[in-house]
Amino acid sequence: MPADSSARATARETIALLTGAAGFTEHRPPSHPLPPDGPLGWAGYDAARERAGTRTGEEESVVYGTGVVGDRACVLLAFEFGFLGGSLGRLTGDRLAAAYELALTRRLPLLALVATGGSRMQEGMVALTQLQRVAAASTRLRAAGLPQIAVVRDPTTGGGWATVGAGADVVLALPGAQVGFAGSRVRPADADPHAYSAEGQFAAGQVDAVVPPGELARAVTHWLRALGPHGALPAAPLPRARSAARLPETGREAVASARDPRRPRAEAYLADYFGVRLPLHGDRCGGADPGLLCGFGLRADGLPVAYVAQCGTPTRPAGYRAAARTIRLADRLGVPVLTLVDTPGAANDAEAERAGAGAAIADAFAAVAEARVPVTTLVIGEGGSGGALALAAPDNTHVTADSYFSVIAPELAAAILKRPPSETGATADQLRLRPQDLLELGFARSIVS
Repeated sequence: MPADSSARATARETIALLTGAAGFTEHRPPSHPLPPDGPLGWAGYDAARERAGTRTGEEESVVYGTGVVGDRACVLLAFEFGFLGGSLGRLTGDRLAAAYELALTRRLPLLALVATGGSRMQEGMVALTQLQRVAAASTRLRAAGLPQIAVVRDPTTGGGWATVGAGADVVLALPGAQVGFAGSRVRPADADPHAYSAEGQFAAGQVDAVVPPGELARAVTHWLRALGPHGALPAAPLPRARSAARLPETGREAVASARDPRRPRAEAYLADYFGVRLPLHGDRCGGADPGLLCGFGLRADGLPVAYVAQCGTPTRPAGYRAAARTIRLADRLGVPVLTLVDTPGAANDAEAERAGAGAAIADAFAAVAEARVPVTTLVIGEGGSGGALALAAPDNTHVTADSYFSVIAPELAAAILKRPPSETGATADQLRLRPQDLLELGFARSIVS
């Protein structure tokens, strides 16, 4: 995105990019005029507002109303950066609060197109407390089960990023946009500029996707379809087995089959299961686990399903936090969940411990246990102890013929029991970890073939 404001898309141009011919109906809140030069009596503030209005044709730094993106109605709000840097003042807060209330009243998703430099210093603490108004309004939408999507443009900094932007359920960013709490004039002089970019925030797990302007309308349409709001939805259908493996005769054979590098992995299952996939990226705590895929998808029949899929690697704390985030979002929006279990276990290195492995796994267990929507689990490979069980649905877990699930890996069990490596196979048999054992023990509801 260009760095100078003259080359930036305006609020109305950005709205038109998404709504196209469907159009946009602007709303305005009741008028509550400011005192001369604002609440602080800041000399020259009225003149600055007048110049901003003449330059942009806007009355304030936010435009809001209703529109249709693709085939989905929503409430849109867009920041006009040309109006005092898209900053938030009391009248901006009036518009933001009214936009959230409009979404709540009409039970529509909220789509925020953000470009702001933060709170308006000419209004002091009156401006800063508008962030609390936004947070309260966002909380009401969340409690009502209505989705919030943010598209962060260039720049998105300060309180606008920390509320309207980063507080959304799904955060999309335009390429090259400056994104961060600290604006360019207040961050340390030696700060890495990449950390304050859309791409840097994506790498840090704070942004779900970086989307070029030409692809934005399509991406937002898919997200609106996936997130709803929806009526009562059925449980996620079971995926088809992606291999023709036969049931193993021994525990050793079951483990070898699940660890076979030629076995189908999560990507193959998800590609077959969904017509459209919409990834959620990162744990919102500065991390991302490439070995765990999360997001929402649309099946060929239009059914939205949230997914959490392990990819055969040890799952890291960031992965468990991302999984919990996805499951809780799906639960709030009434979308069924599919989990694909395939991991030798949770990552157990020192870095994982420092990153809070125990707490992250506990939170994933809690997210599954708390879910009111149906959670369906298919074990497609290794089911390694608690690191795998954290993502398995109680009483609704199914297994493939080329999978196993065990309280501990047979090699580790043999070592703990001080058995020689030659007895690993016998130990695997004792653990009763084969698919047919899991069915007989009541852990698995079916073997998917």
